[in-house]
This record gives sequence, structure tokens and C-alpha cells, in this order.
Amino acid sequence: MDIALGLATLLTVLAAVAPLSRHTAWWIRGLDFPVTQIAFWTALLIAAHFFFPPESPRLFLIDVTALFFCLLWQLWRIWPYTPLHPKEITSASANPPEDARLRLLVSNVLGTNRDASKLLTAIKREKPDLFVTLETDSWWQEKLDTLEKDYPHSLKCPQDNLYGMHLYSKLPLENAEIEFLVEDHVPSMHACLRLKNGRAVRLHALHPAPPSPTENEHSKERDAELVVVARAVAEEEDPVIVTGDLNDVAWSPTTHLFRKISGLLDPRIGRAPFSTFPADFPLLRWPLDHIFHSDHFRLAGLKRLEHIGSDHFPILVDLVLNAAPGENGEAPEADGDDRARAREIMAGENVKPADVPDPT
Repeated sequence: MDIALGLATLLTVLAAVAPLSRHTAWWIRGLDFPVTQIAFWTALLIAAHFFFPPESPRLFLIDVTALFFCLLWQLWRIWPYTPLHPKEITSASANPPEDARLRLLVSNVLGTNRDASKLLTAIKREKPDLFVTLETDSWWQEKLDTLEKDYPHSLKCPQDNLYGMHLYSKLPLENAEIEFLVEDHVPSMHACLRLKNGRAVRLHALHPAPPSPTENEHSKERDAELVVVARAVAEEEDPVIVTGDLNDVAWSPTTHLFRKISGLLDPRIGRAPFSTFPADFPLLRWPLDHIFHSDHFRLAGLKRLEHIGSDHFPILVDLVLNAAPGENGEAPEADGDDRARAREIMAGENVKPADVPDPT
């Protein structure tokens, strides 16, 4: 038992501290994801030490102390995505002006999913102003095109490699472009939305490939796409939204770097993680689908929708454009090391902010 507890403690500590490294290997970056699960396992392991204490009091103290600090570290990472943390985005007033509202639905449909009815039903019920779908191919495009009467503006990139992407909008899309920023099989979408009140909103929809043994052995490609878009919007004066399945979790170092460089805010902070993946395994879920936005918006609503047959849940956000930015919390600020790290990541994949279309 002592050997089993010692080995479990060692592996748990390694799983907790390995993500502190900047190493981009998939198996290290993959440990960014299950923070909640590692925290739960660590708590169980601490309890196991009290029920089955090692024969050596010194070993008991070393193990429990190490596990205790690992647990605190995991809880610290999760804490911002709970109601215990101050909200980063101010809630909108009860009756915001309709011409300043923007309702956005994002859904990774799962490319092999051949039941479009659940997503179509959700769209018709929720009535978003625009929706973004990921992993959509020509079959999905045919089904989504049935909504074109209500969503006459669109940008379509059907692909059979699980990186197809579609954007449908009730609002006019200006200067809409499809770009392959880092990998030639992974598209992104960039457009200017024109709200009913005439204000322009810069929109970027992304779906970078994840670090995994079946995709990219390193996170370099994903990291570069996130960072180059962050750098491209960093000094934008118009309202900005970056959304999609970013194949990264809200609390990872890469997402933190993205937020520091971009200056964008996260509506989940101070509310809940809104974990969207994997839909079929409640105890293993983490927040993989994101909606980040500039300080111009207040939050009228944010929710995870029901199961649509995908391995992801759709997520729906209701934003209100505010004429007086500055009432929200502040995004984390980048320092010199962050900016140097961003330049290093972009240089590694030979991408630069000018590669990102500016539709405004």
C-alpha cells in the first residue's frame, strides 16, 4: 500500500506541475485540460493517506504536504470560473436596447454526426443573430442552408477533414474572408458585423487543431493561431469578438497569454466554466468552446445548450453593446516576457499580425 500511495502521489504531483513548463509536447499540454479532475483525484488521494497512512510518518508528511499544495494550485486555476470570483463582465440592464444586442450561438457539430434536427431546433428556438458551426461539411451545409431565409448573410467553408466551418447571420457581413492562418487545412473566418444601430463589430471565428497524438504532436500550431489573432486585435478600437472551438481550456497558459495580448474579456469569469466537451462524459468535461470580447459589451445572457448529438454542447451568448466602455473588470495585462513569448510563438510558425484579415 505504501508503494501504491507513493507512486500515485508522484504521478499526481507530476501531472500538476508539468503544465507549468512551456514545453509544447501534446502530452504535457494535454494536462492543461483536466484541472478539475486532477483536483478531485488529489483530494481523494489526500483522504486515502489518512485512511491508509504510510508506516513512515515522514513519508506521510511529505506526501500529504505535496498533495495539499497541488490541490491548492488546481483550485486556484479553477477559482476564476466560479461565482466566488468577481465577475469580469458587468451584467446588462434588464431591458437593453434591441438595436445594440448581439446574440451569438457557437456549435461544434461533430463531423460524423448526421442528425441536424437538434441543432436546427435550437437555432429556431433561441433565434441568435448569427451562429458559427464547426466540423461542418457539405452535408451539414445543405441542412444549414434551410435557414437562409432567416439568415441571408453567410460565409461557408465545407470540409471533410473535421475543420469545415460555417457562419450564418441575420446581420450584414462586411469584408468577410476565409483565411488559413497557420495550417493549410485549418480555416478561420473574419468578418465585420453591422449591428442594427449601425455600429461595426469585428468578428474572428477560429478552430485550430489540437495538440494530440492523432493531430499535431505539439501545440505550436494552435498556440500560433491564437497568439497571432490576439496580436492582430490588440489595438483595435472597434468592438471585437473572438469565438470558436479553440481546442484549449480557459485556464491554460496559452489562453491566458491570448487574453493578455488581446486585452479581451471572458464572460465566464465570476459565473461558471460552462464546460462544453466531452458532452457524453459529465465527469470529464472542460470549457473548450469560447467567446471572448472587448470591453465594449455587457452580458445579457450566457448558457450552454442541450445535447445535439455532438461531442460538444453548443454555447449561446447574449451581448449588449455599451456606449461607454470601462464598466467591466480589466483583462490581465501583458508584460515584456508575455510579448516576447508571443513573438517567439509567431516566429516559430512564420505568422504575423498582418496575416489576419482586418474586416472593419
